[in-house]
Amino acid sequence: MGAIVAGAVLLLIASGKAGFDVAAGFAANGYADHSPGGYSLLAALVCEIIMTMMFLLIILGATDKRAPQGLAPIAIGLGLTLIHLISIPVTNTSVNPARSTGVAVFVGGWALAQLWLFWIAPIIGGCLGAAIYRSIGKAEN
Repeated sequence: MGAIVAGAVLLLIASGKAGFDVAAGFAANGYADHSPGGYSLLAALVCEIIMTMMFLLIILGATDKRAPQGLAPIAIGLGLTLIHLISIPVTNTSVNPARSTGVAVFVGGWALAQLWLFWIAPIIGGCLGAAIYRSIGKAEN
């Protein structure tokens, strides 16, 4: 619900610009014809899985009790920035089903039809990130 409220606020702000058209995409995530760079379904799926996996690895590593205290916000923020720089041209960057849903609800049509990928990929990426961290992040005995 929070993401939909945020989407509504963004819509209110964006609609203040002359010529704004929500049907043009409104920051919705997409692939193929709706990818900012025209990337395929497979490219979008791989990108979102890997970016979500890496984001989770960054979060888990930065917040681990063995990590230096106080640096997690910097690592997480810079990691998310890099993830956006890489994946905005591919999908408009999701790595969060709520973020994708919040704007897709207002775009409708194609954005809702493609929303499944932006739920499935982050779930797979999150599971992969957790499994990898569990296997490589164990404390040495």
